[in-house]
Amino acid sequence: MRSAAGNLKKVTLELGGKSPHIICADADYEQALANAANGILFNSGQVCFAGTRLFIEKKIYDNFVSDLIDYTKQYKLGNGFDQTTTLGPLISERQKKRVMNYLNTGEKEGAEMLIGGDASSADLANGYYVKPTILANVNNKMTVAREEIFDPVICAFAFDDFDEVIKIANDTEYGLGAGICTTDLRKAHKLSHAIKAGNIWVNTYHLMDPSSPMGGYKQSGLGRENGAASVFDTYTQIKSVWMNLD
Repeated sequence: MRSAAGNLKKVTLELGGKSPHIICADADYEQALANAANGILFNSGQVCFAGTRLFIEKKIYDNFVSDLIDYTKQYKLGNGFDQTTTLGPLISERQKKRVMNYLNTGEKEGAEMLIGGDASSADLANGYYVKPTILANVNNKMTVAREEIFDPVICAFAFDDFDEVIKIANDTEYGLGAGICTTDLRKAHKLSHAIKAGNIWVNTYHLMDPSSPMGGYKQSGLGRENGAASVFDTYTQIKSVWMNLD
């Protein structure tokens, strides 16, 4: 954007995210577990849409977090070219160090690491691996809840009031994606409408199609990728012509 300002070039930007993923007590439980895990562990968490802030309704919070811990243990870390691998390495040593700094900061600020952290071992010596990580006792003022980590790290929150969870979900400079798990269609519509994000998934996550516009609110970008009308608008100049035919 800074480079384009000098000569007024059009620019579209698809930037970062800190996406909320809301798990309602009425959700299909097994489906919600799979969505919560896939929402953050897909591509080792190196996805701008990743559902990094997991909001779980209080009445199911303890059981859900416990089962999510067990669910993440099913993932096998390893070389991405190995067909049995389900969680690959991070992109670089620099990124791994950055992630570990975030985890250390999170614990210093009061978050509790229930599972995860550094995955260095003799078997995983040739790569920058971090285990699927779940942080509990998180509040939305913590660094790990505010800044994009770009890693398989879940920040777990408990909630019991939907107006409050909407407020906290929107309390971020980002607005790229969000997830909702519920069997109540009215609730799904209410949450989808209220959350300020450009891409909302209900009872799924990371589903994409070239015909559907993709982009963010707030500091998550400008314009839209995909979706014919949205893309054509970006590359179209509108002209008004006035003729006096008298």
